[in-house]
Amino acid sequence: MGLPVPPPTSDADPSSAHDGRKIIHVDMDAFYASVEQRDDPSLRGRPVAVGGSRARGVVAAASYEARAFGVRSAMPSVTASRRCPELIFVPPRFEVYREVSGQIRAIFARYTELIEPLSLDEAYLDVTEDRAAMGSATAIANAIRAAIPDETGLTASAGVSYNKFIAKLASDQNKPNGICVIPPTLGASFVAGLPVKRFHGVGPVTARKMEALGILTGQDLRDRPLAFLQRHFGSYADYLFGAARGIDHRPVRAQRIAKSVGAERTFENDLTEPDALHAALERVVDAAWTRIERSGVAGRTVTLKLRHSDFRTITRARSITHPIMDRTSFASIGRELLDLQLPVVGGVRLLGLTLSALAKADEAGKAAATQAELPL
Repeated sequence: MGLPVPPPTSDADPSSAHDGRKIIHVDMDAFYASVEQRDDPSLRGRPVAVGGSRARGVVAAASYEARAFGVRSAMPSVTASRRCPELIFVPPRFEVYREVSGQIRAIFARYTELIEPLSLDEAYLDVTEDRAAMGSATAIANAIRAAIPDETGLTASAGVSYNKFIAKLASDQNKPNGICVIPPTLGASFVAGLPVKRFHGVGPVTARKMEALGILTGQDLRDRPLAFLQRHFGSYADYLFGAARGIDHRPVRAQRIAKSVGAERTFENDLTEPDALHAALERVVDAAWTRIERSGVAGRTVTLKLRHSDFRTITRARSITHPIMDRTSFASIGRELLDLQLPVVGGVRLLGLTLSALAKADEAGKAAATQAELPL
């Protein structure tokens, strides 16, 4: 059942918080690093970082041994090396990760057709219809968690609840290799006791803004009226208002196709110098390309996003006729788009780069090869 959860607050109305659905969020444990440790016994029990190098780049994933030293994904490699001098860097093998991800999806498909992948290593499952006659969503989650190590040599954690928001929170509650079940009667209380920085969609910038407003926990968020949230968080307020009450009616969308994949970074201090902006862009490219490879997509449009110190935001895009299949091409177009904006008027507080006009990488590659082979 997971960690103890306090009893529901007196004003919780479970009937308004759910519609009878049973949702599982499955999240692989340190997926990339665990695959590397599985395939190379010399790495087992040692701090491992996938991606980057000791001198440059960013960490795409870290083993639990590395996380004990404070090493995290998206951290600059030089920072990770300082935190953990014994850290072992290994290059990513996305073709292997995709293959293992396919094995895991096949396990999911034994129990439901409603599977919404978020990435190679996590997905939502709607098991409201007990197709395998397991008797409960918890039994299905445990069966999946037992099958994954048997068939892949890896472990997964799961959250079981009545909506996507709480299921995702729950899957992180007893990591690694754990399960947490939150029934409707405990949803609001579970959310109330959690730090808001753990809420899906609340990034570091929003978390700092909430802290400045005295909002540290789900209960703090619940105590703020909707009008207050709308004044400070705009269109995001409705989601926050519902989340604080354990309410989320979003359905599990099978085979969800992303419109774009990328990354952005907000800076502590505004950037003005071209060298600083280009250095920041390289870090964004690293983070974005990791997500692009993880998603298994290719695209034809690169979009640069700049938010200035006065919150004026501009986007500039470039589309090409063939799919972008490598980091070098993606980064090159990003640099060209940035150069066209230099020198900047006023500082830049946020920089982002995304890839869109997407197709599956293998399909895009085949199409590009076929196009190249067409006779004149």
